[in-house]
Amino acid sequence: MPQEMKNQGVIEDRLVLLKGASGAFRPGVLTALMGVSGAGKTTLMDVLAGRKTGGYTEGSITISGYPKNQETYARISGYCEQNDIHSPHVTIYESLLYSACLRLSREVNSETRKMFIEEVMELVELNLLREALVGLPGVSGLSTEQHKRLTIAVELMANPSIIFMGEPTSGLDARGAAIVTRTVRNIVDTGRTILCTIHQPSIDIFEAFDEEEQSTCSRIEQACSRFQGTSFSYTICTAIFRSMQGLPMETTLAQPSIYCSEIFVHYIRSIDVWDNVLGPRIQNVSYYCLIRRKQDLFNAIGSMYNAIIFLGIQNAFFVQPVVAIERTVFYRERAAGMYSAIPYALAQVVIELPYIFVQAVTYGIIVYAMIGFELTASKFFWYLFFMYFTFLYFTFYGMMTVAVTPNQHIASIVATAFYGVSNLFSGFVVSRPFGDVTSAVELNETVKEFFRRYFGYRDDFVGVAAGVVVGFALLFATIFAFSVKVFNFERR
Repeated sequence: MPQEMKNQGVIEDRLVLLKGASGAFRPGVLTALMGVSGAGKTTLMDVLAGRKTGGYTEGSITISGYPKNQETYARISGYCEQNDIHSPHVTIYESLLYSACLRLSREVNSETRKMFIEEVMELVELNLLREALVGLPGVSGLSTEQHKRLTIAVELMANPSIIFMGEPTSGLDARGAAIVTRTVRNIVDTGRTILCTIHQPSIDIFEAFDEEEQSTCSRIEQACSRFQGTSFSYTICTAIFRSMQGLPMETTLAQPSIYCSEIFVHYIRSIDVWDNVLGPRIQNVSYYCLIRRKQDLFNAIGSMYNAIIFLGIQNAFFVQPVVAIERTVFYRERAAGMYSAIPYALAQVVIELPYIFVQAVTYGIIVYAMIGFELTASKFFWYLFFMYFTFLYFTFYGMMTVAVTPNQHIASIVATAFYGVSNLFSGFVVSRPFGDVTSAVELNETVKEFFRRYFGYRDDFVGVAAGVVVGFALLFATIFAFSVKVFNFERR
């Protein structure tokens, strides 16, 4: 119960949004949920779809007379949300391919899957835009109504017999609304059950909804005969009739959770090679020096300090918006039963490994020789090792801050505190043992002797330091995966 209503004398503990609501939805019938704003249309649909994250739900929901099994309900249902949420750097065909690979049954072979994708694109009238990048709604890529049709197509990849749609025509002009409505009508004619929330429809859109007195079996027979010989006949026979017996699926997910491919494509297309890889590194290589004086040693240490702090912070800064966007997509796709949290988090972590490796090698090869470090294989290896794992734990820290906070803005604030602590204890202000070069510098003192006297560095501490940086990377990656699995900041 809202506090304001309690202050006005309401004594009940709960505010009832829907009471005494009942009804039935039939295959081949397009049903509209209508009402004024705040009437509870979306709330009812969220409850029916099993997407409600807050409040209390009482009553019963049955499918063909059988109690709904929420664990496997996503296998036969689709939910087209009002907000069109997709990875922006993949194409329409790739979006449908990923959805089909993860949501269609394992018995569907590759050829049938491809044929199904082609037919769905034809059904929603997106076949001419198959190679277009999705982009962000209202910003880049597809138009608003094209995004809406893509949302519908992605859900059709689940081969659902029941589809929920949240205000599919809201925010569209007359032409866009007509195209989406025609798409929805085409889907209904395949024998599926569709429930839409509609806000202020035009007369043309309103007339697209029907409750004609035609038997369910008659509608299914018509749909089967219309799509005989196509993959839609598979949809009708296995999806609509597979629901007549309840939800007998043995597993929650249709396929093993393999998500690396989509994240890899998304990352590769979102990378600006100059801004994110080469630019920051080459801009920091602005001098050439040989270690002959004590000041040269300070310059060498300063360059490593600069790389660790500034380039590490850049990595964390760049990865936060990417993870934030993908987390929104993850909420939708996990609710749709495409994959579980741990494979998704593992894919996010694994895809960073080659990306960060390229960064470390690019910077290391350019800088190592120019700055005058000793040209031995072992020392070059340790240089790349520390550079690589330092970049990794900064990147994983940026990912972790997004996973443990509600949004990217709070994540940036949390990350800033870590940057200050890391800046203080990264080894430049408060030093850690290292250094074993025995060549002489000024005042007949070796580099090793100078480091031990001036900084307290010891070359027998390298193994411990290596274990620490690897431990930081593993710690932040583990917390990221755990947070993705446990925390859900989506509120419905």
